[in-house]
Amino acid sequence: MKSRLLAAAAVLACVIMTTTGCFAQPDPEPAPLFSSEEEAFAAAEETYRAYVDALNQVDLSDPETFEEVYAWTTGDANAGERKSLSGMHADGWVVSGKTTVESVSPGSIDDEIDPTIVIHACINVGLVEVYDATGISQVAEDRPDTQSQTVSLTGAAESPTGLLIAEVEGGSGGC
Repeated sequence: MKSRLLAAAAVLACVIMTTTGCFAQPDPEPAPLFSSEEEAFAAAEETYRAYVDALNQVDLSDPETFEEVYAWTTGDANAGERKSLSGMHADGWVVSGKTTVESVSPGSIDDEIDPTIVIHACINVGLVEVYDATGISQVAEDRPDTQSQTVSLTGAAESPTGLLIAEVEGGSGGC
C-alpha cells in the first residue's frame, strides 16, 4: 500500500510540475524578422537611404554629425566609417555636395545569418567634392558620376528598420 501511495504521489508531483512550468520548456523558434522578401528588401532600401542621408549631413569639422552615420552601420562598415570620417576630420578635409540614390534593387537574402540581406544600389556622386586642408581636390578626375554599390545588411533590434549596414562594396563602375 505504501508503494502505491508513493507512486501516486510521484505521478501527482510530475503532473503539478508540468502544469506549473517547473520543467524546462523548449525555447520557442525565433520569429522571422520580416514576413516576406518584399518587406525585407523594403527595409533594406529604407536603411540604405537613411545611411546616405546621414552621410549627406556630415560636416567634417563637427564630429557630432558622424554619429548618425555610425547609427546606421555595424561591424566592419562601422569601423570603416569611424576610421575614414575621423581621419578626414583630423586632416582638416572639407566635403560639399550631396550623393543621390538613383535606384535600389533586391539582391539576396540569407536567413542563416541573422538574416543577411544584399541589395544593389546606383548612386550619383557627381556633385560631391572633397578637399584637403590646403584646398586641393581629393576626387579623382576620372571618378564616374554614377557608381554601383553592393550593400550587405544584417538584422539589428536597435535599428528603426530592423537592419544595419554591415558592408558596402563597389563604387568603381556605372549603373
